[in-house]
Amino acid sequence: MTLDRDSLTPALRDVLDSVPDTSGVVTESVMNTAGGTDIEGYVARPEGHDLRPGVLVIHDWFGLVDHVKVRAEMLARLGYVALAGDIYGADDRPANGDEAAALAGKFYGDTDLFRERVLANLDVLRATPGVDPERIAVMGYCFGGSASLEAVRAGADVAGVVSFHGGLKTGAPAEPGSVSAPVLVLTGADDPVVPPSDVVAFEDEMKSAGSDDWQVVTYSGALHAFAVPDADAPEHGAAFQATANRRSWAAMQTFFGEVFA
Repeated sequence: MTLDRDSLTPALRDVLDSVPDTSGVVTESVMNTAGGTDIEGYVARPEGHDLRPGVLVIHDWFGLVDHVKVRAEMLARLGYVALAGDIYGADDRPANGDEAAALAGKFYGDTDLFRERVLANLDVLRATPGVDPERIAVMGYCFGGSASLEAVRAGADVAGVVSFHGGLKTGAPAEPGSVSAPVLVLTGADDPVVPPSDVVAFEDEMKSAGSDDWQVVTYSGALHAFAVPDADAPEHGAAFQATANRRSWAAMQTFFGEVFA
């Protein structure tokens, strides 16, 4: 399976093309199970057989749509093996915002299930050919940003975690000593979903957990979903912002350069 460029929106094509494809990318769909639920993923890897760092990319509340697949291919163009993971399950694909909100709410309200699905996707990534199991990271957008933080709270054995405009609240804050991986939170200064009080609470959580490597980067003027190219609902507090998108992607690359070294 490959991305159908003709089906991508112009904004998604522009974001994809911001990372040149210099060596070729191979893509495929993968199926697995988590607690009896079928989960579908989309793998993008550079051509060749060398072991490479692996990155799990978790979708926003609309599920395994083109945006997360585009991000996986962009990561492959950077030299990583990327899995666009599936938290909802292969049979759960929201058709609209109401369905997406209901599905996301199911996981926000059940932290154990949320973490179980994230860890199941990590297992899929570790078993993916070409992945160096000692160099794995998790990242995600919106709902997926929240999911990536649940991985680190669960003590997942990963090299690092990145959250793009993800929610910072949780039903089960990190226990002292449980956070061992470096954490990068990229958030919008004007995001109504993640107000300053949530940022302060998250920082306090990391301190209480004894984490010695976390950082929060806040982008001025950025709303929720600032790195989702087709987000355009400022009346609801969500909109793409090119500057924050570009800078957050660069921050992620710097972060991965450190944790995968």
